Amino acid sequence: MSPFTCEKQTLTASMFLTALVLCVSFVSYGECQTTPAPLTPCSTYKNCDTCVPHARCLWCFATNNCTEYPVTWVLPPASVCQLSQARWGVCWLNFEALIISMAVVGGAILLGIAVCCCCCCCCKSRSSGPDRDEERFARRREEIKQRAEERKAERKERHDEIRRKYGLIGDSDHPYSKFDNE
Repeated sequence: MSPFTCEKQTLTASMFLTALVLCVSFVSYGECQTTPAPLTPCSTYKNCDTCVPHARCLWCFATNNCTEYPVTWVLPPASVCQLSQARWGVCWLNFEALIISMAVVGGAILLGIAVCCCCCCCCKSRSSGPDRDEERFARRREEIKQRAEERKAERKERHDEIRRKYGLIGDSDHPYSKFDNE
């Protein structure tokens, strides 16, 4: 088999794979292009259980009707429904309690993040703390050692003076030379 035949087969295989990928992508692209179903107006829902599963709908117990959620407002205004009577997402939780519980959860998350940040900052400063303490203890040890050396030198000097006074230190190197001269 010649090298040109291998190259031709490889080129043919790669062209086939490219054509296959393009066909699959065009087919899947065509399947994704569907027209959305027309949205049912919220006013057609007659009870809370059928209204609140739709994120765009708001149920009001005061008026017993389902209305479009006023997206221009973060909170629905009192003209639409009182917060204590409004239900969104679930029927058993009023909008007021939902806001309070979300605020508590959000505050707890922010507090947790703040505590974690403080702990990280304290840990960093604490890790540099022992280095300073070790340095201080090393200096203190050195000072104590120096004072001990000074006291040792003073004691040696006093002992030498006492030895000279009683003639125990002579000019000769031998400690018993004093006894030999007599």
